[in-house]
Order: sequence, then C-alpha cells, then structure tokens
Amino acid sequence: MSKISKIGVVGAGNMGSGIAQKIAQEGLDVVMVDTGDELVKRGMDNIQRLLREGVERKIFHLDDIGRIMSRITGTTDLQALADADLVIEAVFEDKGVKTELFKRLDGICMDKTILATNTSSFYVREFAEATSRPDRFIGLHYFYHPAKNRLLEVIPQEKTSAETIDRALLAAKLHGKTAILVKDTPGFAVNRFFVPFLNEAARMLEEGLAGIATIEEAAKRAFRIGMGPFELMNVTRLPITFHSTVTLGNELGPFYATAGIMKSQMGKKATDWDLSGEVQEEKIAAVMDRFYGVCLGVAAALVDEGVATMEDTDRGAKVGLRWALGPFEIMNRLGIEKTFALVEKVAEKYPGFRMPGLLTRQRQAGRPFAFTLVNLAIHKDIATITINRPEAMNALNETVVEQLTERFSEAEQNPGVSTIIFQGAGKAFVAGADIRYFVEKIKAGKIDDIVSFTRKGHQLFRRIEDSNKLTIALLDGLSMGGGSELALACQAIVATPAGSLSFPETGIGIYPGLGGMLRLGLHLGPELAKYYVLTGAAITASDAQELGIVTRLVEPSAVDEAIQNLIREGRPVKYRPRPIPDRFTLWRTLFGAENTATILAAKIPPGVDEAVAAKILKTLGNKAPLALKLVNQIIDRQAKTSRDEGIEIELDHLKVIFATADALEGLSSLGRKKPEYKGL
Repeated sequence: MSKISKIGVVGAGNMGSGIAQKIAQEGLDVVMVDTGDELVKRGMDNIQRLLREGVERKIFHLDDIGRIMSRITGTTDLQALADADLVIEAVFEDKGVKTELFKRLDGICMDKTILATNTSSFYVREFAEATSRPDRFIGLHYFYHPAKNRLLEVIPQEKTSAETIDRALLAAKLHGKTAILVKDTPGFAVNRFFVPFLNEAARMLEEGLAGIATIEEAAKRAFRIGMGPFELMNVTRLPITFHSTVTLGNELGPFYATAGIMKSQMGKKATDWDLSGEVQEEKIAAVMDRFYGVCLGVAAALVDEGVATMEDTDRGAKVGLRWALGPFEIMNRLGIEKTFALVEKVAEKYPGFRMPGLLTRQRQAGRPFAFTLVNLAIHKDIATITINRPEAMNALNETVVEQLTERFSEAEQNPGVSTIIFQGAGKAFVAGADIRYFVEKIKAGKIDDIVSFTRKGHQLFRRIEDSNKLTIALLDGLSMGGGSELALACQAIVATPAGSLSFPETGIGIYPGLGGMLRLGLHLGPELAKYYVLTGAAITASDAQELGIVTRLVEPSAVDEAIQNLIREGRPVKYRPRPIPDRFTLWRTLFGAENTATILAAKIPPGVDEAVAAKILKTLGNKAPLALKLVNQIIDRQAKTSRDEGIEIELDHLKVIFATADALEGLSSLGRKKPEYKGL
C-alpha cells in the first residue's frame, strides 16, 4: 500500500481547520487551502486558539503547539495540493461549488491522489462522476468538532476501488479516527437517526406532548447524554439541522421532513430555542418512549437496508454522538418485545415509516441481538483477525475472547492459510481486559468466573504461541495488560512507532494474569520483567525492538512488506538468547532478587543510584502492596519452571488477588479517583 505522508484540506472554516488540526496533531503534514488570505489566517488562528485551550486543559504541552503548527501549511494556492496523497474537501454545502472544486482538483492533482468529500447532504457519487478518477474518490464525513470527535464515516461510492477504501481507512487510523464503513445514501448512518432525533423533539413540542425542558431531560435520560436536542441545535446552529431535515425529507419521504415548528423557528430573528422551564416528571416516560421508537426504528431500518452494520451503527452513536449505548445495545437493554412495540407505534403514527424487517425477524427469533466484535478476513494465504471494538479500545471481555477463539480456529483449520495476523481497530491494539467485567464479578462474589475466563484466555494464547501457522501481532497502537499479553503470545510482533506495551495492573490492585510476567521473563529475564510489571512503565516500540521483543519496527506504509519478509524467512526463534543493551543495566540491577526485596520494603538498596531508586519508590508507593508482593513471588517461581507450570502459578493466585479489598478499590477507582490501598 502506498505511503500517506501529505494530506490536503480545502476549506479553512471550523470543519476544515479542525480536520487540518487533527491531522497535524497526529504527526502528519497537511496543507490547508482557502480562497483568501484572511480566511486562511482565520483558520490558522482558530487552530492556535484550540491548541492553547488544550494546553490549559493539560491535553498538550506548550511546546506541542509549535510542533503541530509547523506541520500545517496555509495557502490560497490549490497547486500546493498537486502531490498530496489525499485531498479532503471541507467547503460549505453548495453542490455547484463542490463540483467545480473537484473538477479543478482533478486537473491539478497527481494520479496517486485520492479525492474525498466531507459532504453531509449530497451523494458522494455525484462528485465522483465530475472527475476522471471515480475509482480514487471517496466520502470522508467528519463530525463536529473534528479535532475532538473521533468518529469518521468512510463512504465509498459504486466506483471506489478496494485500494482506495484501504488507503482511506489507513488515513483514518493515522490521524486517530474511529472509522465506520457506510453506504452512499442520504444521511449516511449517524445522521440518518440523529436528525430524526432532533426533528422528533420539535414535533413533540409542536404537539404539546411536553415542553422543551421536559423533552431535554427525557433525551438525556434515554441516551445518557449531556445535552438534549434543543441545546444541541442551539450549539450547532438551527440552520444546519433545518437543512439536514429538508435534505432527508426530500430524499427519504415525509417521515423525515422538517417539523412545522422548526420552520417557524427559522423565520425568527433569533433562532435559538428557549431552554428555560420546569421539568414535568409525569411526562418523561412518554417522551423517552417516543425518542426510542423513532431512533431505534430508524437505526434498524438503515441496517436492514445495508447502509451500515449493527456494530458500526452502535459505534457511530457512542463515538460520534457520545451516547452511553448504541441503538442496538439499547434495544437489547429494553428487550426486543418492548422495542418492537415502541417502533410499531411510530409506524402507526407516520404512514411513511414501515416496520423494519430486521426487528420483525428478531422478535420472531425471541432473543437479543448478537454483535460481532472480532472479524476474520482471508486474502490469499494470510488471515487477518481484527478485534473491532475501538470505542472501548478493543478491551477483552468474555465475548471478545470467545470470538477470538472462534476466528482463530477458523483460520488455523483453513488449509490455505499460512499466516495469522492479529490487529486492533482504531488507535489502540488492545487496552487490556474490560475492567467492568472484573468489578461486576467481584461484587457478585463470582471470582471463580474470573479464573475460568482467564484460563480460557491462557488456552487460546498457548494455541497462538504454538500454532503450526505463523502468528503475528500487528502492534500499531498502544497495548496494555491483556493486550500486551496477546501480543507477547504471538510468534512475532510487527510494530509501528505508535506501538507500545505496558502492564499497569499493579496500579489497579491486581497483577497481569494472562502470561505477561511469564513471557516477559522468558524474553528479558526476571529482573527486567519485574521492573516493567512492578512499575507499569511502558515499553516503547523502539525499546521493544532493541530488547528483541518486537521482530520488525516499520512505518505504517511498510507493514505489508515487513509481514511478507517475515513469511519468507519463516518463524523466528522467539525466546532466543539475546544481549540486553547496557542502558537497561540499571533496571536489571535495581530489580535483582535482593534489591527487589529492599525496594518493596520501601528502602533504597545500597550501591545504586539513589535519585533513580527514590523515583522508583515513589512510583511503587502508588501501587497496591499485595499485588507488588505477589508479582515478585510469581516471577521468581516462574523463572524456575516450565511454561505450563508458570501459567498454573499465575492462575493459582487469581482467587487470592481478586478477593482483596485492594483489587476492588483499584478496579473501581479507574478513571475516577486515586485509589487508597490498605494492603487488605
């Protein structure tokens, strides 16, 4: 796959400058073009302002601003885009203006350049047909604000080539977007149910079902969101919502057409809705049901029509709209019978809306929707297994491990497959196990379930490590805990500079239970294994390569070539003897057997760098004492046993660690507060 190193953005308004900012933040060069110097300057100023706000919120360091801005070139010259790998149009929604722009870009840009539209109102194919490169034309629909919102709808049209889709998905990954594939239809996926959500709020107000304050509160409770529909319309500006309802109504029929009260509001001098008023608690349930009937019904309809998958529809709602649950997860929570009844009422109310066949079939089946979280794709002799849960950073839970096992078995049993690659969707490889699973099991007194779940993971990881097929982890994002353990279980690791490994478990009251300690010890020896597990320090991709853990370290564009080279060379000797670079000697010394005991007693060992040792003690002071003690004991024991015995040692201590008060404290506090460990 050809490299993506230069991206162009046409339009320096809020969307265009936001897209350019996000691209530059992720380390790529971007050229932002607009029609006048003042417009370009305004766009650059907007980016600087947002970056400064990011510094105030501790998202960036002050030094980052200069580095990010240095990657952005602002200009009025479209010729500057001639050699771009990808050009994204982000001008205002005028079909004629966009069409003329693409004709000009088609004549300016090199053959390699992919052209993309950020339209939210028009068919992608209409612009593709205006160029001589419809095979290299695609829709990339960003969500506001594009520097902050991670969702990106990737919209191929009929003539978009498979290579263009792959390169668009790569571009999305390179600038930190969670991409969902969507059919070229009105509203695409997310706006297809989000715009009716806004429109239905206006209709309920118009009918007198409830006032604005009540409708706002009902929406917040229904979807667990921070802003209701009227506030959202005020923030994004009513004309945008109005235009969207007009477009959907014209394309899809009267059910989607603009509410009368919204038309009236557009005619006022000030179009903001008045959010004041009392919440009428007795009306909340009816408003919630109406929201559910419309939004869930439309979501089912778009999946029925093949616009997007259930999983991507849910992903779009959670990532793009920040709903706590996606539409299909909400349907499962409500129950299919109740969902069917609510959607049926909508179908009865609006003759233009038909009951989706998907809901009818699911009701007949009498069971919840089942989601595919792990995908298998086979191309020639290479099977690629993708953990596709980017909204949760691909965290492992029972369903993911079960589907991983199923997909791996399919690939391993396929006689045409010689190589199996594991990767994560989105920005992460795998961010460990799903913490909520552990918390729920501890609170329910079902620690045996945790042990059983972990044993199944070990069984899968041993199969991956010992498979007759070459197994490769594609580590092109961060991995933590169970994700790092999955990567270490593979026979080889191909990493990009964005890859990393880490074991943060001792900071949340537990220890790595899926072979991380064992395999790190086999790679590096017990001393460095203790350093990385006890402290939770990250192993960068470059460090991992230097230590012999990563087999190949390459740029994203060179991943395919690196994998082909590995296949030609055959399975590497995974735990081969290797020299440990001198710069790691300090850590090996600090975590030798006697020194580790001294450090865990909160003392500085004799004969070591006292400043470094003091920093280590400070780090360990934030960890769970019992977890630290068990890690030290387990790694020492594993160093003297076989792999099978080492796995059993990890499993034997799970009941002990998960039964501690510190485990519940650490797991429950993650992302909310600093845990307070008692050593109990």
